[in-house]
Amino acid sequence: MDALDQLAGSATALLDRVDSTLTAGGAPGGHPIWPLLRRLGALPGAATSTIAGLRPAPLAAAGPSLHGLIQVYEERGETIADSGSWEGAGAEVFGAHRAALSTHLGEMAGKLAATEGYSAAVAEWIEQSRVELARQLAAVLGSREAVTVTVEPLGVPATVAAAEIGARVLGAVDVACERAEALLRRWQVDLAELPYRPPDTGPVAFGPTTRA
Repeated sequence: MDALDQLAGSATALLDRVDSTLTAGGAPGGHPIWPLLRRLGALPGAATSTIAGLRPAPLAAAGPSLHGLIQVYEERGETIADSGSWEGAGAEVFGAHRAALSTHLGEMAGKLAATEGYSAAVAEWIEQSRVELARQLAAVLGSREAVTVTVEPLGVPATVAAAEIGARVLGAVDVACERAEALLRRWQVDLAELPYRPPDTGPVAFGPTTRA
């Protein structure tokens, strides 16, 4: 259990009030919450629930399994590359395909290594995002605006307070989303699909004898 889990109960009650106040009364014109609402397309409570539902542990735990699979691909590629020698036209074609497959398995090992790295990076992103959101929630839970939203009837003071709380919470979520987009851009090439490229052996004239 981390800080976000510990704050979940109190934060949920407050953010439900914030969401309902913003839905019913809106926010002051020109308030910083408006661009955040447009970019994220979610109210503070819903955005918080999304981050709170993310857990780093499953992604972090995937590392050892991927590392073992990387070793299997590397070993299979080496085995195929060194699987004896044939003689004759058919052997040349077989050798070309064997070399291509060995190369492909090595490249697949590289893709798995990238997947392992990406999983670790996403786990770190989740953990950091949860910490930053928890910090903002702790601040707003003890704020004057939280008291105003809780005790005041719907009106200007309540909507202003709700907008202030919402802007702080959505600001943390917006930063997390920007970091997620940067993470995707960083790993996009490394995680791209890797199709198998068969060798271009051209026409083959098979002789009567092939030695293995």
